[in-house]
Amino acid sequence: MKITRYRKEDDITYALGATVVMEYLLHDTENVKGIIIHPDFRAEDTKERITSICTENKIPMVTEEKPFNILSQKENCFVIAVVAKRQATITDGNHIVLVNPSNAGNLGTIMRSALGFGIENIAVITPAVDPFDPKTVRASMGAAARVRVELFESFDDYRRRFPNNNFYPFMLDGSSKMQHTPIEENFSLILGNEATGLPREFSEIGQPIRIEHTHNIDSLNLPIAASIAMYEATRNNW
Repeated sequence: MKITRYRKEDDITYALGATVVMEYLLHDTENVKGIIIHPDFRAEDTKERITSICTENKIPMVTEEKPFNILSQKENCFVIAVVAKRQATITDGNHIVLVNPSNAGNLGTIMRSALGFGIENIAVITPAVDPFDPKTVRASMGAAARVRVELFESFDDYRRRFPNNNFYPFMLDGSSKMQHTPIEENFSLILGNEATGLPREFSEIGQPIRIEHTHNIDSLNLPIAASIAMYEATRNNW
């Protein structure tokens, strides 16, 4: 199985780590094109489960060390999945909208939180970090196999597709505190770039809101802000 370093233009990506690989094998089986096991992998129960799924679905499986030297410098990575990129289209419903996210780890963490709060549609406004980057996939802990992520060239493109959603841009100076603002479905929770937040023009869209915190910090980081937003928006669902 020929393995090369990941490139954004490739039609495949890599899932690194047994937990992430299992999520793909269980929830996105048809896009798993191969499994690589490290010779030192000793978790026999997990290995047997992976082998069983691969055998049942005719997924090629090899044992070799070299791909790990190419793709992962982490000592605790013993399983790699070669995964065909799944170009998703988000559906009607509740959405997270990320405007120009730039960090792979942050995007992956938000994917995982979104899945945990029952939000399976994520709109990403470009330019943005690659949602298929193996760093994104690994940070998602496998949620990338289950959420739908669609790229839009502009927020206007997104808004034209979903004109009836209720828009909630998160602004540092949002006029309404989130805890005082009812979030109505179908909602779009809109968050900005890690460094700059949302551009000021978003304050004219929908209902701008803010997450209150002390003045000891200037802002929350993006994954934490997104998780708080998703919790508040969905907490009456549980």
